[in-house]
Amino acid sequence: MESELPPNFVIPARSRRQVMDWSLVLASQDIEAAIVRGDAGWGLEVDERDYERAQTALRQYVIENRGWRWKQQLPGSRIVFHWGALVWVAVMAAFYYWTMAAFPGLQSAGIMDSRRVAAGEWWRLFTAITLHENLPHLAANAATGFLLLGLAMARYGPGVALLAAFLAGAAGNVASLIIHSDASQSLGASGMVTGALGMLSVHSFSLWRKYPAARGLIMRGAVAGFLILVLIGFAPGSDIAAHLGGFAAGAVLGLALNAARPAVLQGGWANVGGALALAALVCIVWRHALPGP
Repeated sequence: MESELPPNFVIPARSRRQVMDWSLVLASQDIEAAIVRGDAGWGLEVDERDYERAQTALRQYVIENRGWRWKQQLPGSRIVFHWGALVWVAVMAAFYYWTMAAFPGLQSAGIMDSRRVAAGEWWRLFTAITLHENLPHLAANAATGFLLLGLAMARYGPGVALLAAFLAGAAGNVASLIIHSDASQSLGASGMVTGALGMLSVHSFSLWRKYPAARGLIMRGAVAGFLILVLIGFAPGSDIAAHLGGFAAGAVLGLALNAARPAVLQGGWANVGGALALAALVCIVWRHALPGP
């Protein structure tokens, strides 16, 4: 007679941080796991029936995230931040130098001009995101964008989050175009920044059905995101329509991304594809904006 196997199995982990990450991976696959700590260290205890599936999911997660060190947990908290947001800040600074110091005439070619957009120059909805009026304008967007995009990139993946936030920023410019009936001009990445805020405000909605008791906390998080929008996006003289439109578009895109498994969003291929799509989009819109030979 064969001996019975123990009902539960433990998957060992190297650290508390790793076991926390792995528990989220298994939760996204609907695999119940209990975090345990013994003499041998940390581990995840799963049911025998889920053991092989849990190992497969974790193995795939490790493969997809191998070698990636930009994402780090902030000291003294459980918040995960992606330092790749520094690359976004550097690109914004490079665009500022390019359009203000090296080739100052390019700002008029890419600024959001409602009359020219209505005449068919659709690319201005996108090129305006890469432009800034002066150094204080750039510094303000870079500071808030670094924080909000860093958090969004950690949650949704760097390439995916940047592409979604950029599209949200363009949607914010569309909202500004619709609401401002008179001729107007605008520029700046603030719609992209509030788009990242919208994505963060709904990032926990994926837990709505799985954890009904957390609905109150989820709604409070969304309300907190909107209050932050009021704080940073409703300043006198700012383009409130673009900020609100970017926030709303970011929230919609965040809800759509929540339908995907975290392991997929954090996967290398998804983020390489998102980064390449964003780079291609920026090149295409600026190719339309630049004067011909």
